Amino acid sequence: MEQIEIFEIPSPCKGICQVNNRGYCKGCYRSREERFEWNNLNNEQKRKVISLCQQRYKRYLQRKSKSEHMDDQRGENFKFDI
Repeated sequence: MEQIEIFEIPSPCKGICQVNNRGYCKGCYRSREERFEWNNLNNEQKRKVISLCQQRYKRYLQRKSKSEHMDDQRGENFKFDI
């Protein structure tokens, strides 16, 4: 049995509206098409888009963490005892 939606699923927009090098919004992690088509999507499609955005954000955090770790390791080569 399908659950009836009482409330509309709100847009995940954060008001940042800048695109990263992969073509996703830096605020909500939606693609251009996902942003433009949001109001035409049904609730199931909106939930799917939100799930994709969450996955993209997690991948971003993983890449960021890995990059920071690499920077820390490179910095160890330049430590000087004074």
